Amino acid sequence: MMEMEIPSTTLLLLLMLLFVAAESACNTADREAVARAFRSVSNFDSSSWLALKTQLNPHLPNCSNPSITDLNLTAMNLSGTPSWKFLRNMSDLRRVDLSHNSLQGYVPAWLWGVHSLTAVNLAGNKFGGSIKLENTSSISSVKQLNLSGNRFTNVVELGGFGNLQSLDLSLNELTRWPSGLASLSKLEVLDVSGCNVSGDLKPVSELRMLRYLDLSMNRLAGDLGLELEISKLDQLKFLNVSFNNFTGAVSPEKIQRFGKFAFFHAGNFSSDFHIPRAPTTSHTPPHLNKSIPKTSSNNSAARAHNLRSHTPPPISNNNNLVPPPPPKPRSKTRAFLVPAVAGSSSLIILVALCSLLIHRRRRMLRRRTRWAISKPVRPQPYKMERSGPFSFETESGKLWTADIKEPASAPVVMLEKPLMSFTFKDLIAATSHFGKDSQLAEGRSGPVYRAVLPGDVHVAIKVLENARDVGRDDAIAMFEALAKIRHPNLLPISGYCIAGKEKLVLYDYMANGDLHRWLYELPAGAPNVEDWSTDTWEHSAGPPISPAASPVKMSWATRHRIALGIARGLAYLHHAGPKPVLHGHLIPSNVLLSDDFEPRIADYGMVRDSGEALTAEFDVYCFGLVLIELMTGRSGSDECVAWVRGVVREGRGVEAGDFALTQGGCGEVVGEMVETLRVGYLCTAEIGRKRPTMRQVVGLLKDIRPTAEAV
Repeated sequence: MMEMEIPSTTLLLLLMLLFVAAESACNTADREAVARAFRSVSNFDSSSWLALKTQLNPHLPNCSNPSITDLNLTAMNLSGTPSWKFLRNMSDLRRVDLSHNSLQGYVPAWLWGVHSLTAVNLAGNKFGGSIKLENTSSISSVKQLNLSGNRFTNVVELGGFGNLQSLDLSLNELTRWPSGLASLSKLEVLDVSGCNVSGDLKPVSELRMLRYLDLSMNRLAGDLGLELEISKLDQLKFLNVSFNNFTGAVSPEKIQRFGKFAFFHAGNFSSDFHIPRAPTTSHTPPHLNKSIPKTSSNNSAARAHNLRSHTPPPISNNNNLVPPPPPKPRSKTRAFLVPAVAGSSSLIILVALCSLLIHRRRRMLRRRTRWAISKPVRPQPYKMERSGPFSFETESGKLWTADIKEPASAPVVMLEKPLMSFTFKDLIAATSHFGKDSQLAEGRSGPVYRAVLPGDVHVAIKVLENARDVGRDDAIAMFEALAKIRHPNLLPISGYCIAGKEKLVLYDYMANGDLHRWLYELPAGAPNVEDWSTDTWEHSAGPPISPAASPVKMSWATRHRIALGIARGLAYLHHAGPKPVLHGHLIPSNVLLSDDFEPRIADYGMVRDSGEALTAEFDVYCFGLVLIELMTGRSGSDECVAWVRGVVREGRGVEAGDFALTQGGCGEVVGEMVETLRVGYLCTAEIGRKRPTMRQVVGLLKDIRPTAEAV
């Protein structure tokens, strides 16, 4: 077959067209258009927005003024009304993300008809108006649309949005179903929670590709069991119809498929499982979130909420325990070592060398395995050789200084045992001059030391680095106010000491350490924590044993009890007083475990950096991270949380469970673990208003395991 020859004139014409197209894509006015569109918006920095928040056309890397494909201005504290008209001629625009700002105004109908546009995220703003195409005969190219948490009303016409795969309209005042839902044949994710929608499930019953459906916090009614049976939602993996007004009967098969969590306070209907009835008082119900993942943020809270890819994170052996190094091969010359030792002096040197090596190995092992059950420092005689100030170095190399001349001049106020008389001098002696061997941890608020004060008082001492600028009277008022907060799942302050600008607080020492060490570090078959005379683990002959082998850690009842206890403690902080007491930094290392593994939350209500915005919703998010970590046995990193949320959305939550819980576990245990993961999903919703209150979290966790010990 002869090859077709292309005339030179045709080839030249094609090259010219390609050159013209490339030149037009290169020399665009996109940057100027965006600058003009947001010129009247507060906090918009036109000089730096492009480099930080916008992705240029990747096919034109050497172009001086390329077209813009991704417009990303998420979480920039923007407020005002954008001038949308300037964006109309951006022909290469694929993604628009303006989420988590305070933008307002109407979104023009022509935006949905831009042919290159595939994803729009306007969540968490104040946009309003209608949602419909400008030309009713056209077809929108948008595949992902997130309008959650805005002010859109009931004019939502989706007839031309046939390419939609993900749609989030939650937390808008729609009051009725959007029209044209039946035409969304490709839709896989639908969230209309918190929209005050009334009616039945008929508008969504024909969406055959739907895998994720959240209809919570609406006014939906009808026979729920019947409507679920006749619907065509065969691909559905995740369902939430909580907080509605359904009736009828739900089959055990459906509850087993979607979990009791999906039907929480869903109405007055019956089933073979225990499901709470609709409340008589108003609630702010929990919500789920399916949104376009954010790609960047400019603050720690937004970064914590950033949802990345759903690729599972790497899983290390032994639940993040570093396995011991393999034994080195024995040297062939070792067999000739002993015969080569001729005299007693050589033998003494050999014994000394072996002792030195053993001592060195034990020191290295002690550094690697700083168990909370280690022997605390006993009070040692302290001789004051000089006057202050006194400086102390932490394990990380930081210094903190007690600016006082005489350590006995700074009293320790024991709130629970006022008759005991201690001073800063006693703290120095009990911690061996706040030595590194006494240091338990070093968190964001400062180092923590273990000590035994005179009278056999076991305490943990925390240095509050972020309270140095707090006045003495204010610090005393704060400590005494926090000491009055009492709950079985809170670790109260037992005393405090003010040494110069340094503020130290004392807590009762928890024998089982903190939750982080319990999950990742403490060995199975741990020694008797009441025996402080020896460190059995340090002298054990074998390598570390995986926490998966620990009967206590394998106990689902223990994990659930810890989760419920943390929720109760945080709920007490949020709801017991006239105004909530916020934690602001709830992490596993701030959860201590008592002798019977009852969790105690520490470090709550302390002074924080002035630039940090603390809310109850942020505390709920942090609890969700702890809950996910407790259920999966993996660190609560952004990647891990994004992956867990992904598998929960897909109805594959069992894949994320800790192997110590799922191996050989019965179906009931695995099911309850998955239900608890779903609560973690609720708590880590991207928008704070979608997260449940801690009081509701307690109800969800108690309902998962009704036989759990009552409050």
